[in-house]
Amino acid sequence: MSELVEILTKDGSYSLRSAFFQENFHSLLGALKETKSKFTATSNLQRFKGKSLNVLDICFGLGYNSASLLNELIKQKSYLNLFALEIDKKPLEYSLRNESFLKLWDPKVKKIFESLDRKDYFEDQFFKCTILWGDAREKIKVIPSSIKFDLIYLDGFSPQKCPQMWTIEFLSKVTEKLNPQGYLITYSSSAAIRKTLRNLGLEIFTIKPSFKNRTFWSQGTVAVSKFDKNKLKPNFNFEKLSLMEEEHLLTKASIPYRDQDLNSSKDDIIRRRLDEQLFSNLLSTNKWREKWGMTKLSIKS
Repeated sequence: MSELVEILTKDGSYSLRSAFFQENFHSLLGALKETKSKFTATSNLQRFKGKSLNVLDICFGLGYNSASLLNELIKQKSYLNLFALEIDKKPLEYSLRNESFLKLWDPKVKKIFESLDRKDYFEDQFFKCTILWGDAREKIKVIPSSIKFDLIYLDGFSPQKCPQMWTIEFLSKVTEKLNPQGYLITYSSSAAIRKTLRNLGLEIFTIKPSFKNRTFWSQGTVAVSKFDKNKLKPNFNFEKLSLMEEEHLLTKASIPYRDQDLNSSKDDIIRRRLDEQLFSNLLSTNKWREKWGMTKLSIKS
């Protein structure tokens, strides 16, 4: 799982490619750009200025999402209780060796990451950070049930590559830990993920791209259990799903990934979903693509 190849993305920030998953950790357009636009900006961290918040970072990876979060909270003097889930220690070790990565953040971020690497924990007067190493399906059970999260970052490899992180059973465990006004944020705009989150009782929003075309129509998904509509202002970078996106949820692409006992292999989860799609009467995803002028490359279902 640890065979990783260094990649320089177009914004000058470094990422990795996993040979095991055959997928990059970030978009080639920019690792830093992706983190800031999809996760940090969408979090609306100004809400927590001078306050405390709980954050769950699922699939910590190189640590971009947590680093960017910490960087902003240092500036605004907020208090943070962070839990991170990650199966592989190699990406964090890479980040701590990469000066280009470390220079992106306040020096305190390096101090926190070194402590997480060394003893899985960091604590001072502002921040309490814990990283749990292992299969997220197991480690999420270790988090005290009394803790509800204001932000949950879900940033694993794509559903087709790592379906274990996107099943209805795992997402049910995740959403149980979300504060009523908390945001679950993911880069995925997969119909299966969106429909699953909606079926779990959450309200779904799309993260607006900097420009829209048939390839880049969404930067991801925000899910909230009880959204205060008075706070959904035009300057927020997420909005309600478009008609095109709503119709996506009526296709076979919306059929969920299933892992009843939270221990299935990737191949078993994929096979079960393919079988369910085969016998489904829902509209084919190709028909949806044709209607909206989409190509197969423009959407991960």
